Amino acid sequence: MSAAPPSTRALYFRLLSYVRPYVKAFGFAVLGMVAAAATEPLFPALMKPLLDGGFGPGKQLVYPPIWFAFGLVLIFVIRGILTFTSAYFLAWVANRVVLDLRAAMFARLVRLPAKFFDDHSSGTVLSKIAYDVGGVTAAATTVLTVAVKDSIAVAGLLAWLFYLNWKLTLVALAVGPLIALFVRLLSRRLRSMAREAQHSMGDLVHVLEETIECQKVVKIFGGQAYEARRFERASQRLRGFNMRQTVPAALTTPVTHVLAATALSIILYLAMEDSLAGRITVGEFASFFTAVLMLLAPLKHLTEINAPLQRGLAAAESVFELIDAPVEE
Repeated sequence: MSAAPPSTRALYFRLLSYVRPYVKAFGFAVLGMVAAAATEPLFPALMKPLLDGGFGPGKQLVYPPIWFAFGLVLIFVIRGILTFTSAYFLAWVANRVVLDLRAAMFARLVRLPAKFFDDHSSGTVLSKIAYDVGGVTAAATTVLTVAVKDSIAVAGLLAWLFYLNWKLTLVALAVGPLIALFVRLLSRRLRSMAREAQHSMGDLVHVLEETIECQKVVKIFGGQAYEARRFERASQRLRGFNMRQTVPAALTTPVTHVLAATALSIILYLAMEDSLAGRITVGEFASFFTAVLMLLAPLKHLTEINAPLQRGLAAAESVFELIDAPVEE
C-alpha cells in the first residue's frame, strides 16, 4: 500500500528548506518588497492635504506646491528601485533552488535500482527533472514574497482607510470572507489538474523519446502514422488538463473584481452622501476613494497566487517522490 501524501503544510515547509541556504539574498528580496509595499499608503495620504488646501477659493497649502510634485516623483522613484532590487534577488534565489533540486534528483537517480526504471518510463523521469522542478520555484519564492508584500500593502492601506472613515472601511472588508471562501473552493481543483498535467507531460516526453530512439524501427515497419496518433493523443490529453487548470485560475480575478466593485459602489454612494451632508471633505473623499482603488491591485495579486502555489505544490510532490525513492541495496 502506498504511503499517504504529505500534508500541504509539511510539503511547503520542506520546499522552503531549499531556500534556507540563501536566506540572506531572500531576505534582501523580501525587505525590498516590504519597503515598496510600505509606500503604498503615501499616495492617497498625499491627496488629502493637496485637495483640501490647494483647490477652491481661499484655500492655502501648508507646503509649497513644488513639494507635493517632488514628493509624488520621489515616491515612485523609491518604489522603482526597491522593486528592481527585490526582483533581481528573488530570481537569483529561484534559480539556485532549481539548481539544488536538480542536483539532488540526479544524485538519487544514479543510485536507484533497476526495478525503478522498469516501473517508470524514462520519459516520466526526464519530465520530472526537466519540467516539474521548474514549477516548484514559484511556490518556493515568488508566492511567498508576493504574499508578504501585498499583505503589507493591504494592511497599510486599510490602516489609512480606518483613519479616514472606519464605517466605510468595514463595508470594504465585508467582501473579504466571500473572496477567501471562493479561493479555497478552487484550490483543490487546481492542485488535482496540475498533478494530472505533470503526468501527461511525462507521457508526452515518453512518446517523443521512444520515437526518436527507435526511428529506424518506425521507418522499417511504416509506423509513422501510428506514432503520430500516439503523440497527438498525448498532446490532446496534456492540453485538456492545462485547460482544466485555466478555468478555475481565470475565474479568480473576475469574481474578485465583481465582489470588490460591489463593495466599491456601496462605498461611493455612502461617501457621496457624507460629502453632500458636509460630514467629509473633498480631500478625505478623494483620498479614501484612491486608497480603495489601490487596494484592488494587491487583492488581485493575493488571489492570483493560489494558482502558481497549487501548481508548485503538485510539482513538489513529483520532485520529492524521486528524491525519496529508495536507493539500491
